[in-house]
Amino acid sequence: MTVKYTDPTEDGYTLVLEAAFDRASVAPVRRQVQATAHRCEMSAEALDDFLVAVNEAMTNAVRHGGGTGRLLLWRDGALMCQVIDHGPGFDPTSYLRPEQRPRPSPSGGMGLWLAQQASDEMRIESGASGTTITISGHLGRGGEP
Repeated sequence: MTVKYTDPTEDGYTLVLEAAFDRASVAPVRRQVQATAHRCEMSAEALDDFLVAVNEAMTNAVRHGGGTGRLLLWRDGALMCQVIDHGPGFDPTSYLRPEQRPRPSPSGGMGLWLAQQASDEMRIESGASGTTITISGHLGRGGEP
């Protein structure tokens, strides 16, 4: 796991965590996200929801996106987490309708909908070369790591 602190980007976000993960490292990476979000003063309730969303995105990358992924955690007035995989992609439309709960299937089907429910905001970009899920969660007072 690689932890980086860098200068802000043009849009004001600072990269506070970068980690590659696979099935065996989902839990340790999730704990690092938790520790970083806590240092950034995310409230306990917001942190619980944020971790649910991040965990579901990472689990989805492992199960459906080729078995590995990359996590980037950015900080500004919010935390923005990107989970990137190199799987075959999918149509994300049904996962981004909060009022419409998808039907579970033998391969899952509820994880990304649950992640969307637990996020302040979630975006999915997916295509033949992979998927990027971006999850945002608001911070508390100062938002410093």
